[in-house]
Amino acid sequence: MAKTEKKVSLEAGLWNACNKLRGSVSATDYVNVVLGLLFLRFAYDKFIVQREKILSNEDTKDFVDSPRFYSKDNVFYLAEEDRWDYIKNHSKQSNILTIIDDAFTNIEKNNISLKGALPRGFYLTLHIEASKFSSLIDEINKIEYSQDESDDVIGRVYEYFLKNFCIKAKDEKGEFYTPGNIVELMTMLIQPYAGKVYDPCCGSGGMFVQSAKFIKEHKGNTKNITIYGQEYNPKSYQMARMNLAIRGLNCDLGESDADTFSHDLHQDLRADFILANPPFNQKAWRTEDELTNDRRWDNDENKHIIPPVSNANYAWILHMLSRLSYNGTGAFLLANGALGADGDEAKIRENLIRNNKVEAIIVLPREMFYYTDISVTLWIIGNHKKEKTVRRNDVDVKLRNRENEILFIDARRLGDEGKNDEGYVLLKEEDKKKIQDTLFAWQSPEWKEKYKNVPEFCYSATKDEIAKKGYSLIPSKYIEFVDHDLEIDFEKEMARIQKEMKTLLDDEKQSQKELEEAFRGIGYGIE
Repeated sequence: MAKTEKKVSLEAGLWNACNKLRGSVSATDYVNVVLGLLFLRFAYDKFIVQREKILSNEDTKDFVDSPRFYSKDNVFYLAEEDRWDYIKNHSKQSNILTIIDDAFTNIEKNNISLKGALPRGFYLTLHIEASKFSSLIDEINKIEYSQDESDDVIGRVYEYFLKNFCIKAKDEKGEFYTPGNIVELMTMLIQPYAGKVYDPCCGSGGMFVQSAKFIKEHKGNTKNITIYGQEYNPKSYQMARMNLAIRGLNCDLGESDADTFSHDLHQDLRADFILANPPFNQKAWRTEDELTNDRRWDNDENKHIIPPVSNANYAWILHMLSRLSYNGTGAFLLANGALGADGDEAKIRENLIRNNKVEAIIVLPREMFYYTDISVTLWIIGNHKKEKTVRRNDVDVKLRNRENEILFIDARRLGDEGKNDEGYVLLKEEDKKKIQDTLFAWQSPEWKEKYKNVPEFCYSATKDEIAKKGYSLIPSKYIEFVDHDLEIDFEKEMARIQKEMKTLLDDEKQSQKELEEAFRGIGYGIE
C-alpha cells in the first residue's frame, strides 16, 4: 500500500524549506527560491481541477489539451513536462534546475498573460546540491494552503520571510510590506466594489488581493474590477504578476517594472479607487532638474509647486490625485512627518486642504509593521467632497457635502498591543468597525445625529480651524485631550492611600509580633 504523504501547514512547510536552503542560498534569496516553486505547485493544482472539469464534459473532453479551454477560466495551461508532478518525479535528476527553467519558459509561451512574469533563468544561477534541491521540492510538496482566490498565499509567504529572516522589503528604500490587517481597514473604508483600482507602488500585489477578498466577502464579483499597478523593483514586479495571475484577476501592471515618477505607465488612467503604501520619506526620487514641469504637480488654483528632491511624500500624493477620477476615492499610508512638514510641502498641503482634496486623517497604532515601530497615518483623499452617491455593502449611499471639514481620528489607543502570534500590533475587528462607523457617520447626510466628536479619538475640524493651525494635519492639534489627573478627587484619593498605608503598617507590626513569639518559642529572646 502506498504511503500517504503527511501534509504540513504553510508556515511549518516554509520553515522546513528554509532548513534545506541553509548554507546554499543567502537568506535574502530564500523567498525567491520558494515562491517560484510554490507558483508551479499552485498553478498545477488549479490546472488539474480545470482538466478534470473539461474531461467530465462530453462536449469539451476532446479539447483537454487546448490552452484556450483553460485560459477562458483564468487557469494556466501546463504541458506535461511543466507540471508539478513531472518536476517532483524528476527532482533527483542532475538537470532539475534546467527542467524548472524550461518549465517557466514554456508556461510563459503557452499563457500570454504571464509574459515577463516568471523567474526564467533564476534557478540556473543557484548552486544547490541536487540532493538538497530534491529535499526542498519534497518539503514544498507537503505544504497545505488554501486555493481560494481571495487568500493572499504569496503575500503570506512574503510576510513569513520578512518576519523570520529579517529581509527588509524593497532594498531598504523605506518601503514595507503592508500587513493584511491594515489593508483590510483600507478596503473597509473605501469599499472598492467595481471599477478601476490602482496602486502606483504595488509591491507583491497584496492591496489588490485584499480588494478581491473584500468583494467576495460582500457577495460581489471580482470580474467587476480592473486592476492597474506599477512597481519599480523587478523581483516585486514578478511577484505581483504571479500573485494576481494565479487568482485570475484582470490586471495591467505594464510591460515591465518601471519608476512611477520618471516612467509613468498609466498616464491616461482615471481610477475609481486607489490603495497604496508608498515608500516613506523617499529621498533623491528625482534630480534637481528632473520633472520640474510635470503636470502632476498642478492643482486647481494652478499653483505649480514642485515636491522637494529630499522627500517624495507629497509627490506620491499629487501623483495619486492626478490618477484619480473626479468621483474617485483614495486610501494610502504615509509616515506621520508628512502631516506637519514645512517648506514647499507645507504649501502643497495648504493647497490640498483649500481645494478640498483631503477627506480624513487617521493615525494608526505603533508597531503595526515588521520593520518600523513608528505610528503611520492613513489618508483618505478625493478630487471633490461635494454631495455624491457611492456603493456600500451592495447599496447606494448618499454622502453629504464635506467641503468645509476634515475628519481626524486618533486610533493609537486601539489594537491588541501585539498580544498575538504575528509579531506586531493588530487592529481587532471591533477597532476596524469603530473607525469605519465613525467615518461613515461623519459623511452621512444625517451626520449631526449620527456623528459626535469624541475626546482623544475623533474631531471634525473646519477649514477655518485648520487655517488657524497653519494648515497642519496633525490630529493632536484638533482632537481634544483629556487631562485625566483633573478627574481625580484628591481628598478621597489621599484618604484611600492613608487607609492602605495604615493597613500595611498594622500588618507589618503583626508580622513582627508573630516573629518574636516564634523565636521565644524555640528558646531565643529578642531584646
